[in-house]
Formats: sequence, C-alpha cells, structure tokens
Amino acid sequence: MFSRPISPKLRIEKHSWQLGGSLGTREVTLRRSRLSRHVRILVSERGEVTITGPLRTSKRFLLAVLADKREWVLAQLVKLDQSGQLQKAEEDKGQYQQYKEQARKLVHEKLAYWNQFYGFTYGRISIRNQRTRWGSCSVRGNLSFHYKVVLLPEPLADYLIVHELCHLKAFDHSPRFWTLVAKTIPDYQIRRRALHKGPL
Repeated sequence: MFSRPISPKLRIEKHSWQLGGSLGTREVTLRRSRLSRHVRILVSERGEVTITGPLRTSKRFLLAVLADKREWVLAQLVKLDQSGQLQKAEEDKGQYQQYKEQARKLVHEKLAYWNQFYGFTYGRISIRNQRTRWGSCSVRGNLSFHYKVVLLPEPLADYLIVHELCHLKAFDHSPRFWTLVAKTIPDYQIRRRALHKGPL
C-alpha cells in the first residue's frame, strides 16, 4: 500500500482489498481530486476497481463507502469473470511482463537508427500496456509505446517509431507532420492502414 501526491489537486493511493473466493485479494485505487464533488466507484473492463472522491475526503470514509458497496463491486467482478474478461486481462498482463524489456530494447535501437535522419531531441522512453494506443508523444518530448511493438512486422514497427518521433517536431497530424514521416517512410499510408487494421 502506498500513497503519492500527484499534484495539490490530486492524490492517489493503493489499497489491498480482501474479496475472498476465486477473486482473492484485489488492489483498489483510491483517488482524491479537487475536481470531484461526489464519491463514485468504477470497475473497469480489466477488473480494476477505483473509488474517487473530493480532495479532502478521508481514506477511512472512502473505504467505508467501498465496504458498503462491496456486493455491487463483487457482482461487477463476477460478471467480468464469467465473461472471461478477467482471465484475458491476466493473460495480457503476463504477456506484458514477458515482452516489456524486449520491446524497450527494440524501441531504443530503432529510435537511435531513425533519429539519424532527423536529429530530434526526446526525453523519457516508456513501454506501456495501453488499451487503445500504439504510441504517444507528450508535450515534454517523452515517448511511450505499446509493448506489442515488438510483435509487429518490422515495417509496421518502423512506421510506428517514426510516427511518434515526428510528433516531436509537429504535435498534430498536419501536412507538415506527414511530410516529416514521408521523409523516411514514403509508403506510410499503406503501413498506417495495416497497423490500424487489427485490434491491439
């Protein structure tokens, strides 16, 4: 269990919650935000439980609400379990752990290669298990990539790396951005369609 202040407007804390049975112990995220006016509980498709409340809400109060709504949370988790969603999430988590470091090595190597043609400066490189995005570039120049980049055919992995690299210079998808991409990946349109054809 740990607590970390993200900003004066947000506080996030992890709590181990004993559910019993096949569901065992589950990590719950306690979020306190200045933007929240009410307490609410969310169970994601991956079985992640988050309870959010106003910034000044005590941990004891959030846990009391969670205990009061225990049967509802259990019902949501059981539905996910029966549909196979929880098993899929666990399998995906295992695959992420298996391929994360391979993906990191690949990304660093390909960034170093392709950046020879651009000379851009980038910050931190992250390998994530995002649900809907292959990659992203932050305003601070940090680059994130889905771990499944290592499972892609090399032409698609190259396109993905160059795509995010070019966002360092053009943060949108303007003609200027695509001109930068086309500098090294002239057939980027074909690769882009192929990359987005299937789900993550």
